[in-house]
Parts: sequence; C-alpha cells; structure tokens
Amino acid sequence: MSAPLRVVLDTNVVLSALVFGAGTAGQLRLGWQQGAIAPLVSTATVQELIRVLAYPKYRLSRLEQDELLADYLPHTQAVRIPQPPPAVPKCRDPLDVPFLHLAVAGKAKVLVSGDRDLLALADVFEEGSGCLIVNLDSFLRVYSLSTEEYSPARIKEFDDAEAKLARLMQHRKPIRGA
Repeated sequence: MSAPLRVVLDTNVVLSALVFGAGTAGQLRLGWQQGAIAPLVSTATVQELIRVLAYPKYRLSRLEQDELLADYLPHTQAVRIPQPPPAVPKCRDPLDVPFLHLAVAGKAKVLVSGDRDLLALADVFEEGSGCLIVNLDSFLRVYSLSTEEYSPARIKEFDDAEAKLARLMQHRKPIRGA
C-alpha cells in the first residue's frame, strides 16, 4: 500500500476547502478525508488557520470554527520545524515563510497555494528542495486526483511516473536563450 502524498496546503487553500467546499476545493477535502493526501501542518501554519477562521468576514461562530478544524486537523501530519529552520528562498511576504519551512522540514512533494508570492518562487524552490509549488487547479490536474481516483494504487502510479520524469529531467540538455 502506497503512502499518501505529502502536501502542504496554504491557509487560503484549506479555507476554500473547508468554508467553500464545492468544486475543486471539495475534491481536495475528499482527498484528505479519504487518506489520498497527507496535509502537513506546523504550529505556525495551524495558528494562522485558526486566526483566519476567526475573521469577521466569514461570520463563523466559535462552534463552526471548531467543527471546521475538526474536519481538517485529524487528517494532518504534524511536523516539528527545527531551529534554526531550514534554508528557503527569500519571500516577499513573511507570513508565507512558515509554509516553505514546513514543505522542506516535512519533505512534502507539493505545496499547494493560490498566493502569488509563493507561486513566484516555484522554480527556485523546486530546485532547492525538490518540492513543487502549484495552484489548486494544477495540483488536481497534474495528480489527476478526482474523487473517483483517490486510491493507494493510483497514487503509487503517479509516484512512479514522477520518479521516471525526475530521472529523465536529470539527463535533459538546457534550452539556450529561454
């Protein structure tokens, strides 16, 4: 049995899945509920999620906030961030840095975000850590994780394809002038 895909989900992605759980965000939510993905969390990322769920614009009661957290946190894997934290690329927004630290310390394969600052770091971050940074639509498309396809066999198939692609990429010639 293949292990679930280790992912870091930024706060806005988790919020979309919990509060506005239809469409692609709903597919992601089913992914963690069914064990196809293993969202990684750290103290800092959970604290941010708790803070954001309490924003007045969402009009969530304390009970509703607790229920949403109860739908997410039991499906996560906690990662202790070492001190000093792992080296990561410089990021414009200091609130995004904990997600980069988490991805490196937790050996995540993918960091899923809609944040432009994080997405702008995708190439340099992947080069340094081996972790992709993609938006939610790309994540679901690349990993073909529709609700019918959340199975350990399917995830292993993607892990094998990813490993093969990584081996091929090691032998590619750089494109000049790109």
